[in-house]
Amino acid sequence: MSDAACDEPGHGIEQAYELSEPPEKVWRALSIQALREHWLPEAALAGPEPVAVTPGEEVSYRMREAVPPYLESTVTFRIAPNGTGGTCLRIIHDLTDARFARLTKAAANRNAPLLRAA
Repeated sequence: MSDAACDEPGHGIEQAYELSEPPEKVWRALSIQALREHWLPEAALAGPEPVAVTPGEEVSYRMREAVPPYLESTVTFRIAPNGTGGTCLRIIHDLTDARFARLTKAAANRNAPLLRAA
């Protein structure tokens, strides 16, 4: 991740993993429901179908928390071949629930600069 990406405000978490398995095998584990069910159960998803797919490269799913306030998020899996025949897997988990955006803007100081009298 670049320094510029660190400066951007975001609500997400991004992780990167180097896997020894080839991209085709990782893609199957991400995109085939029966295989995905082993590590990302349908109960954790807001819907079983992906919300966005770029075949062989990226797939995104909508998730919903199992406990109140049942916030929704999007988890995106990006894969790319690495130089050793394996796969670079990036997982980006963004909190996309509109209720969360409202909460982050309601800071106690209204995000305004502090002014002091001299």
